[in-house]
Order: sequence, then C-alpha cells, then structure tokens
Amino acid sequence: MTIQVTGYRISTYCLVLFHVLKELGIPYELVQPSNFEDIKTPEYLATKHPFGKIPSLNDDGFQLYETRAIARYLVNKYQGTKTSTVLIPSDAQKAALVDQFISVEASYYTQPITKIVGQLVFAKRRGNEPDLKIVTENREELEKTLDVYEKLLEGKDYLTGEFSLADILHIPYTYYAISAGEGDLWNKRPNVSRWWKNISERECWKDIVTEYTLTDIFK
Repeated sequence: MTIQVTGYRISTYCLVLFHVLKELGIPYELVQPSNFEDIKTPEYLATKHPFGKIPSLNDDGFQLYETRAIARYLVNKYQGTKTSTVLIPSDAQKAALVDQFISVEASYYTQPITKIVGQLVFAKRRGNEPDLKIVTENREELEKTLDVYEKLLEGKDYLTGEFSLADILHIPYTYYAISAGEGDLWNKRPNVSRWWKNISERECWKDIVTEYTLTDIFK
C-alpha cells in the first residue's frame, strides 16, 4: 500500500514530509481534505489527528500524526532502502546533533518565522491585510536567531556539517518568507546565505516547488 499523507499541498509541514519522502525515494499519495471543516469532523479526529490538524500519515494501516514524529519514523523505517541519502546518521553522537538542531529549529527558528509567514503569505491568501506589527516584532526575534545561526554555521555547509533532517525542517517556511520579500534576513549573513543556497538547491526540493506550483502562491 502506498504511503498516504493527509494534508494540503502548500502546507509547510506537509512540504517537509514530501521532501523527506523524496530524499528517501519513497512514493506517496497526497490526500487533500476538501475544506478545513473536514479536519474537524469526529471521524477525522478519531482516525487521523485528535487535535484536528495536518499532516497525518497512513503507512499500510499504521497511523501517525505530528510532522517531526512522522519524519523521524520515515527515516527510521526507510532510510537506505531506496537511496543512499542519510538524514539521521547511525552514529549516536551525530544523530544527537541532528536532534539538537531539530530542537533549535522548533524552539527558536520556526516560532518567529511562522508568525511572519502567517501574515505575509497566508493572511494575504485569505484576503486580509497583514498585521505589520506582528511582522516587525517577529522579524526582530528571527534576526536574533539568525545571528546565532551565522556563528553556528561558520565553516559548515549544513547545520551538523552534513545534510540532515534538521536542514529539511527549515526549508518550507524559509522559502515562503524569502519569496514574500524577507530575503535580506538571510542574504546579509554570509554563512546563513551559503547554508540556504545549499539546502534550497537540493533537487528534491526543486522538484517539489515545481510539482506543487509553489511559485503561484506569490502571483
């Protein structure tokens, strides 16, 4: 049975899973609910995600929710079976560094960038004016985070030194923020800029941008 991802093609969290699956060489099917009310139904809450969120994964009857948990599961089960790409190393210390940067991403990077993208991309898509106060406040927080990243990335192409799941988790929100006009936050920091170039030019990510016509979001 083909892996099913329930969610939306433009969801940043779904995009993470698409990228992981493509890097691992695993085919999948995207199942898109017809509207947001569908993910709040009793059936969805009971069988897909008890908090009424996306994405949700079905792997031959095994149901799992929460993006980072799903990503780790996919790597643990499928890494090395179809491609040679390593997203979580088998070495305990190297794997710990990946987990460390996943925690950093969730705690310090995604929190402010989520609010920026929420205003500059998704509020606009709903026909609302972005709240620039929220954008400014969270831009300041993201600046602080990126200053730390600039130091952490000194002499490295990737967060742990090698491409990993930690890098993938940063890509969709960063892509949206840069496409919405926030690129200077990354471009003015040489190490951060180099890192972004390396991770955003992965062939699997470029395939996703094309397949799901992500550039159309900004037209």
